[in-house]
Amino acid sequence: MTEQTQDISLSKIASREIRLASRPNGVPTAANFSMTSVDLEPLQDQQVSVRNLFMSVDPYMRGRMNAGKSYIPPFEVGEPLNGGAVGEVIDSRAGLFKPGDVVMSNFGWRESFIASEHDLHPVSRKIQPLSVYLGALGMTGMTAWAGLKLVEVKAGDIVYISGAAGAVGSVAGQLAKLRGCRVIGSAGSPEKVKFLLEGCGFDAAFDYKTGPILDQLLAAAPEGIDVYFDNVGGLTFGAALSAMRLHGRIIACGGISEYNDEHPQPGPSNLSNFIKKQLTMKGLLVRDWLDQQADFELEVGGYYLTGKLKNKETVVKGLDRAVEAFIGLFRGENIGKMIVDLS
Repeated sequence: MTEQTQDISLSKIASREIRLASRPNGVPTAANFSMTSVDLEPLQDQQVSVRNLFMSVDPYMRGRMNAGKSYIPPFEVGEPLNGGAVGEVIDSRAGLFKPGDVVMSNFGWRESFIASEHDLHPVSRKIQPLSVYLGALGMTGMTAWAGLKLVEVKAGDIVYISGAAGAVGSVAGQLAKLRGCRVIGSAGSPEKVKFLLEGCGFDAAFDYKTGPILDQLLAAAPEGIDVYFDNVGGLTFGAALSAMRLHGRIIACGGISEYNDEHPQPGPSNLSNFIKKQLTMKGLLVRDWLDQQADFELEVGGYYLTGKLKNKETVVKGLDRAVEAFIGLFRGENIGKMIVDLS
């Protein structure tokens, strides 16, 4: 260790972090969050200090702001939030990393942090922008990839994706096209519909705000759909049930239309379609697929490097705007992946 490195590792690092100030009721507001400055402790053996370059905000984080048990522990009031981030190693007292390395972590919502080397995943600087590791080549892309594998999407399937212009939906649609499927997407604006058709190569897309969802879906797929990739829930889920063909499959990935409800919505009235059409519905948690991360990176990374897969981002600058970016997800302000640039 050089004298300069030793001085860095023994000094404290100033950092800002965002904490949960209170649990939201309904749609989160800025008052539910607080910004705090902290001094990180000096680096210890087997630890790494990292300065975040980009962080992710994702709809699933809303559920973690509620109290009570779920599939993932809730955020605690008064404690820093966390989520996906890409950062640069500033100093290391661990053998796996050296200063200048780029790593993925779950220590977002802060400018810098100290962690064990086992909490970090190395990535290559050769792939740009580095924020793609939070989108198409990160957990977002892996969620899309795993969802298609979950219900064995195959060539010739007619696939409908709701929330299709979002981070997961836009990647899922492109991957389904690469598998030889006919792909239909719904989104919330003419701009997003154009993105799906021209940017992602969807066969058909519609704005769910302009008319009944089922009517528009059947206009795009008169013969019905084989697969529904659900990112929305609510009325869209009910419409998809009516459009499913015999032995159709549903990927239950998300339900952003319901995340801020203070009381549960009643379920769709057409659940009998599960019986009549012999449908299958499977819930998707990407964490169950982490043992296949290398396969995902090889396949989807290859698509990205050869230009077969596009990574669309909506980028805001600075930790000060992270809360704004998160709340913007529920207003439909993002096309593709919502990224906070901390560099």
